[in-house]
Amino acid sequence: MRYVLQRVGFLFLSIWAAVTINFVLPRLMPGNPAGAMFAKFQGRMTPMALKALEAEFGFNNQPLIIQYLHYIGGLFTWHLGLSFLYYPTPVTAVIASSLPWTVGLVGAFTILSVFVGTSLGILIAWRRGGLLDSVLPTTFMFLQSSPAFWVAFMLLFIFGFTLSWFPMSHAYSNSLVLGFTPPVVVSIIYHAVLPGATIFLSSLSGWMIGMRNNMINTLGEDYIVFAEAKGISGGRLLFSYAARNAILPQVTSFAIALGGIVNGSILVETVFSYPGIGYQLTSAVSSEDYPLIQGTFLIIALSVLIVNFIVDMLLVKLDPRVRTGGVSS
Repeated sequence: MRYVLQRVGFLFLSIWAAVTINFVLPRLMPGNPAGAMFAKFQGRMTPMALKALEAEFGFNNQPLIIQYLHYIGGLFTWHLGLSFLYYPTPVTAVIASSLPWTVGLVGAFTILSVFVGTSLGILIAWRRGGLLDSVLPTTFMFLQSSPAFWVAFMLLFIFGFTLSWFPMSHAYSNSLVLGFTPPVVVSIIYHAVLPGATIFLSSLSGWMIGMRNNMINTLGEDYIVFAEAKGISGGRLLFSYAARNAILPQVTSFAIALGGIVNGSILVETVFSYPGIGYQLTSAVSSEDYPLIQGTFLIIALSVLIVNFIVDMLLVKLDPRVRTGGVSS
């Protein structure tokens, strides 16, 4: 219970710090969104209209502490301001429209990569020195060492441009009306193949090599040797003894990966013009859309903190030594 209370306290402290930093940083930047919009209109807006726009974006001459209190109050009502790029659309609406695409694409292929990579790591460690152990790590290590955008460009050029097997951009066909219908679902899956393959191939090696190394270290432990000497079957020794303990570091790494799902694979989404949160963030930065940047960073920070908290609680169940300080989470 003490460990849980400590983690809960740390979670709320981290959320407060993230929220405060997210409030302060945009106000340290020169100018404001209303001023940028005013500059784009090249003086066609009156000073009164500019003042109204500044007030609408939440930039005023009130003391910083008053602005901070209004900002905190807006968070409780889920009001993150208006998007500059998509004005007058609220930031929450922009994020809500793009977040499902990122979670669906990056989440699905990240989980697939973790499952396949961990399974291959267990297999090649159990049969270390064999053909798979010689070929797979080297092959996928090359893909992981290559920049994700390079892998994306290669897949796009070969399978999209040259062979025309898959579409080169967007998340579904422009001729379809978005809805939960079989043609739309098929189109979404079809458009997700290349960006998903990029995410899968770029991360598979890390999970495979990490699990392989953990398994090799675990297989050398005395309790594994003792269990083997007792005549325990290979399958039970592999999964119930070795893999169960070797997978614990993977859980922590998986937490980091899950937290990173929300921010998406920015470069991959940009290459394929995939309408996820990463693509929206790139567009917001290039357009100086401060409210959207601020809202996106807040969602990313909260997702990382909450996912890591959940995994901390899960580790307590998987390894009781965590709550007693036996190992670090």
